Amino acid sequence: MFTMKTPEESAKEICHAIGQRIRSIRREKRMTLDELAQKTGFGKSYLSQIENLKREPPISTLSKIAYVLDVDVFYLLSGEIRKEDDQGITIVKPAERMVVSRPFGKFGYVYESITHKKAGRWMDGYVVTVGFEFPPEPLTHEGQELVYVLEGRIEFFYDGKINVVEEGDCCYFDSNKPHYSRSIGDKPGKLLVVFTSKK
Repeated sequence: MFTMKTPEESAKEICHAIGQRIRSIRREKRMTLDELAQKTGFGKSYLSQIENLKREPPISTLSKIAYVLDVDVFYLLSGEIRKEDDQGITIVKPAERMVVSRPFGKFGYVYESITHKKAGRWMDGYVVTVGFEFPPEPLTHEGQELVYVLEGRIEFFYDGKINVVEEGDCCYFDSNKPHYSRSIGDKPGKLLVVFTSKK
């Protein structure tokens, strides 16, 4: 009998596949974990946990790993190789967004990529639905980030301080400081998140 998977089960499968792809690509390039750690700035233990499904990396971390491995983050997420576009512009319709769920249950971020069709891009953009509790650990990564509140009320933690932001508010910050967010309204908030990593 066919049973539907829960979002958490589906997300766990996605994360398992991501870890396998990272390990496979790293080995194809004859790169050790030490070398990947040195080039990404992440700890060897942390990268090993990602490859072995003991830690789930945020999208920003995957983008940095993808850059160092010289692959598109879209490939790490989906396993699909995207053709180079030669028209200079890509348009992503709502139904074409690539959904990446975070298996934190009520902590729950759900990322929808809105830039995944553009090859060789300099930025990554997502529509993010935010859960009602802070994730277990804050995020830190290189680069800068822009967060625009599309819907709801959000508590946004940044570098030891909590700010409350609402629909129409915008945050721009250096993302190497600890940060995360949670919804505090009666429904999950939605954010437009755009970030770029230092190359």
